[in-house]
Amino acid sequence: MRMEDFSWEPLVEPLLEWFRGNARALPWREDATPYRVWVSEIMLQQTRVEAVKPYFERFVDALPSIQDLAECEEDKLLKLWEGLGYYNRARNMQATARTVTEEYGGELPADHEKLLGLKGVGRYTAGAIASIAYQIPVPAVDGNVLRVVARVSADDADIMRQQTRARAEQALAKVIPKDRAGAFNQALMELGATVCLPNGAPLCAGCPWADFCEARKREIWQELPVKSKAKPRRVEEKTVFVIRDGGRVALHKRPARGLLAGMYEFPNTSGHLTEEEALRWAKGKKLTPIRIRELGPAKHIFSHVEWHMVGYAIRVDELAEQKNGMLFVDAADSRERYPIPAAFGAYAERV
Repeated sequence: MRMEDFSWEPLVEPLLEWFRGNARALPWREDATPYRVWVSEIMLQQTRVEAVKPYFERFVDALPSIQDLAECEEDKLLKLWEGLGYYNRARNMQATARTVTEEYGGELPADHEKLLGLKGVGRYTAGAIASIAYQIPVPAVDGNVLRVVARVSADDADIMRQQTRARAEQALAKVIPKDRAGAFNQALMELGATVCLPNGAPLCAGCPWADFCEARKREIWQELPVKSKAKPRRVEEKTVFVIRDGGRVALHKRPARGLLAGMYEFPNTSGHLTEEEALRWAKGKKLTPIRIRELGPAKHIFSHVEWHMVGYAIRVDELAEQKNGMLFVDAADSRERYPIPAAFGAYAERV
């Protein structure tokens, strides 16, 4: 069946009734201002709800308003975002905060189309802000919602295609209640996150749509949703250096564009170097190694690339001044003051 041919009207009230009794207590739901909804939705992209909670609290405590975000120094912003990954999300948020401060008086516009025009705000995020913060009856369709919609209607279209997402939005737009738009969208998200699960069997016994669900009736839930496979990630090999003298550690600031743009990292180079090659690398940077110790392997997965790393701790003679793009900082302050990506987490513990 195609989702646009499915009868959605009878499902609205059971869903809202279920949500009233089953909604999780989440910090961004306690005070659903447009700013808090926006921050939470951007953080929740690519990150689990439980992981986001402490980051959200820390972020809005440090930057309680759009103007605070607009005026925040980049290093502080990236430090607040550290651990969430996909750092361009934070930069796009700041760019949008500046636009909103200049053009909308510091308040996110209560207009779906204007929200869509903001940097880093796609259709789902615009729908979430518009419906949850402003009760504008527009759908907010993410992966959880697509899975629920595909299963309940037994639609076998590829949910990775934009056309499928557009069809889901059109189907839901016809039934979203004008006075409870935010609750409806959040209920759909909640259903996908807690009942109609992405991995393993759905918890149909607790689902308000169990009696309506075509996938359940036909026993084909495991076949839905249809999702085309992403391209395999590229693997890059790296050698990472934790270079210290008595009290300082060497960091390097990444370029302003590209992966992890503007973040601080431990000096590194392509390939897996032997200990002898690592010493030659250090001497080539005009450092004076005193001793070297292997730190072992580590791996970090980005959306399109994997880093397979080996590391070395190198003790050197005094780090007197900046060399070869390296910044020598107080080791005790390095983790507090400088945004070091989680990709280097296994080596940051050795500082």
